[in-house]
Amino acid sequence: MSRRPAVRLAHLAAPIVLVGLAGCSVPSFGMPDPITEQGGVVERLYSPVVATALVVGAVVWGLTFWSVVRYRRRNDTLPTQVAEHIPIEIVYTVVPIIIVVILFIVGSAALTDIEEKTEDPDVTVAVQGFQWSWQFTYDNEDVVVSGDGAGTQGPELVLPVDRTVRLELVTEDVNHSFWVPRFLSKRDLIPGVDNEVDVTPTEEGTYVGRCAEFCGLDHWRMKFSVRIVSAEEFDRWVADNAGDDQAASPADEAPGDEGEAGGG
Repeated sequence: MSRRPAVRLAHLAAPIVLVGLAGCSVPSFGMPDPITEQGGVVERLYSPVVATALVVGAVVWGLTFWSVVRYRRRNDTLPTQVAEHIPIEIVYTVVPIIIVVILFIVGSAALTDIEEKTEDPDVTVAVQGFQWSWQFTYDNEDVVVSGDGAGTQGPELVLPVDRTVRLELVTEDVNHSFWVPRFLSKRDLIPGVDNEVDVTPTEEGTYVGRCAEFCGLDHWRMKFSVRIVSAEEFDRWVADNAGDDQAASPADEAPGDEGEAGGG
């Protein structure tokens, strides 16, 4: 039998192998580095799932190219017809089931870790989304940080590093979504639905936040920032801002703002 099909198959498979190796050389597969303990769980789940998808894709594409090259038609003679091949059929049925079961198990375990909530969080912040900004209320610290919805500069959510923070997500108008890309997760704010999550920041710095749910014509205005500081700096920030509403609350917005926002 001619070796030309095998040589051509090698030429076709080489780019796939190189792409796979390039992807595997980056442990996170392009995912941003997490800045919370919960984000670390997401990262540890994401990498093996992507690796599994790459392997499955490489096998499927490899078999497809091999079939195209090996069984390309040379004449009008029909190839040998086979009604069944039980061993192969068992393999391509059982292997996907095993993969799905494993992914379900590890995914469920990761979700349990992410959703776990402590009985006594160090800080509790009520996160309220409204058209078209955010309000962060630190109940125990008597601090309120509000955005004005102008779209020039969103409010800043200040969190202490290495402390567990309970975020209570609420909205009184439409659906919004609390999204900090470096948290590696987003959470929806739905009217009438109590949604809360614990996050434990692990890296100091300032990070971008956005609303990830289209909530109207001025959805683009709903930006904010997250500043993660040391525990000592957080305590000083609380002492400096306790009892002082740093900006207008949603109820204090001028009536004309809402009409202007609605008009786009």
